[in-house]
Amino acid sequence: MSSAGGPLTVALLGTPDVSAATLYGFFDLLSGARRDWHMLHGNPAVKSPFVPLVVSRDGAPFLAGNGVRITPDAGFADCPSPDIVCVTDLMVPPGEPLAASYEAEVAWLRQAWDAGATLCSSCSGALLLARTGLLDGEEATSHWAYCELLARDYPRTRWSAERSLVTAGPGQRLMMAGSGTAWHMLALALIARFASPDEAMQVARVNLIGTCDVSAVAYASLTRGRVAEDAVVARCQAWAASHYQCESPVAQLVDLSGLAERTFNKRFAQATGMRPLEYIHTLRLEEAKQLLESTDLPVEAVAREVGYQDGTFFNRLFRRKVTLSPAQYRRRFSVMRQQLKRAAG
Repeated sequence: MSSAGGPLTVALLGTPDVSAATLYGFFDLLSGARRDWHMLHGNPAVKSPFVPLVVSRDGAPFLAGNGVRITPDAGFADCPSPDIVCVTDLMVPPGEPLAASYEAEVAWLRQAWDAGATLCSSCSGALLLARTGLLDGEEATSHWAYCELLARDYPRTRWSAERSLVTAGPGQRLMMAGSGTAWHMLALALIARFASPDEAMQVARVNLIGTCDVSAVAYASLTRGRVAEDAVVARCQAWAASHYQCESPVAQLVDLSGLAERTFNKRFAQATGMRPLEYIHTLRLEEAKQLLESTDLPVEAVAREVGYQDGTFFNRLFRRKVTLSPAQYRRRFSVMRQQLKRAAG
């Protein structure tokens, strides 16, 4: 297991029945956690808190269920003791029993569980997780096409095809996602639990995870961009980050800079690509998004909290910049955040 505060090893089980898209989809989301958000905001490079590894029985290259050649990072014998193990999926027709050759994988999953790892499955990956016996007496989910058959073969488990995400077992160390792209939520749930719900939401926003009927602008971070190389402007940015809600912030920025107002406005725009007032709006609206996601404050109270006394102006500005009204944004994203908070325990 990882040392305290160190990166978490996530073993993604590679088998000849896995689909490459889901296997490497998990790999990409976990390896991009924290790293991609910092990169998009021009911050110094950081590493993900996760180290995903594709692990197979013997570590030898193989063809996945959809014909993609997979080269594992490790075999069972040389894989570092994992903190998390995930069976991403199995391209096995419903009703077809798993081959007896999977006994080595079942034994390895049990070994990882006994060593304290969290075990996960998405979609049809529950076929293998159920074989371990760890789901007996627990709630569980899988793809809708498999749940009825799983209920027949594993009657001691309470299968729910309608659940997109289930956490169960001692210490909630069993995590399962249901049908199709519900694996996205499992990856986010792992990030929420082992990093933070905020970082999981960042991954969702970077990758537009949620629904496809919303403009990508709604997911965007309004404050992306580098800290200015101009030392005067950088000092003003640092001040604005914690004082954006105050009255007349631009006038205070001019005073802080020690420059003439016209000179300051020109230098600030050259360094950041935005006029000072526009920059303040982006800070306020980004904080408003966080409050709408994470609190029950009325929209008018959110507006006041971030520095707008005119609720009507706040609503118009928010819709123009985010493409959703504040109420629509809350309905869209607060549900996801609450799901991730529950998954984080």
